[in-house]
Amino acid sequence: MDLIAVFPENPSPELARTLDLAGYRWKAFASADAITKSEPADGWLGAIVTADHDMDAAWAVCRALRKRDALMVPLLLLVTGAQLDELTLRDELFDDFCLLPFHPRELEARLRHVFAHVSVSAKPDTVDYGGLVLNLETYQASIDGHPLDLTYMEYELLKFLTQNPGKVFTREILLSRVWGYDYYGGARTVDVHIRRLRAKLGEEHANLIQTVRSVGYRFGQSRWGN
Repeated sequence: MDLIAVFPENPSPELARTLDLAGYRWKAFASADAITKSEPADGWLGAIVTADHDMDAAWAVCRALRKRDALMVPLLLLVTGAQLDELTLRDELFDDFCLLPFHPRELEARLRHVFAHVSVSAKPDTVDYGGLVLNLETYQASIDGHPLDLTYMEYELLKFLTQNPGKVFTREILLSRVWGYDYYGGARTVDVHIRRLRAKLGEEHANLIQTVRSVGYRFGQSRWGN
């Protein structure tokens, strides 16, 4: 359960970028019906509903997600200051809201708060992709049953990529998300670690990490797409 439902179908570039930088997996939809039909077997991690262009449609999505008999989907509403009055007496339809335009750091903080009650135990403690297995608790990795001797940063980079299959990340985004905002190394650091990872994965599996010319790197193929 690690996929976020996003409404509407074409989210703002700022929202898409913030979610990608924060490492969230997400999929955008045009309607409440589309979200319901595409729900993963283990449920949504949460939902982000932007209401600035069509408040009625946004409320329809919120109501659809709240009609579930099981555990309610954690829901963050994005609204403008002029829409604040619309929230009165409707707080049962969302868990938190954030004003537009948002600051990325504030949105990330609110998402962490909204999703905080989702049990950590509900998330898999391993990542399994095409024979590659990462144990997120022991920091061990293997390929086709053979252990991989990875450094800490090689493991962190591989973990980030495997948790976001099919998404293309620039070197700058990888530096930010894996090494941290305070890291001052250049983009070549990413290239060196990618080269080492491919060598350790072996010739048969090296193509799991693909180079996207003039952009960056992508791991495998997307399981959901955006």
